[in-house]
Amino acid sequence: MNHFLEIFLTKLIIERVIEEHMSESIPISEAKKTKSGVNVEAEVISKGEPRTVNLKTGGTVDVCDAVISNADGTEENQMKLTLWGDDIKAVNVGDKVQIENGYTNEFKGEVSLTKGKFGKMNINP
Repeated sequence: MNHFLEIFLTKLIIERVIEEHMSESIPISEAKKTKSGVNVEAEVISKGEPRTVNLKTGGTVDVCDAVISNADGTEENQMKLTLWGDDIKAVNVGDKVQIENGYTNEFKGEVSLTKGKFGKMNINP
């Protein structure tokens, strides 16, 4: 086999393995320790009231905090999911959500997850 073809195929295989691994959902207990590239499947167990926040760039946006749970449903496997804009109305208590490539923030000792600009959220996949 051509040496360049071997290198190309090896690279392709490695990329597929990484992509496959990156898309695997993890328990929330693990997601809390991860900063970016977070993939989680969970159920929405509560949802707060939307509020309007000021953007650093000017203007405002609506934001809402929900709580999601997966794995065994213990507090360790629950976390806040921050919903922005149109996602607020799209997500309801009891929905299953799948977050791909999300990221976490920590504020006042509490970790929260958001899909962010480059992430994706599927509802009741």
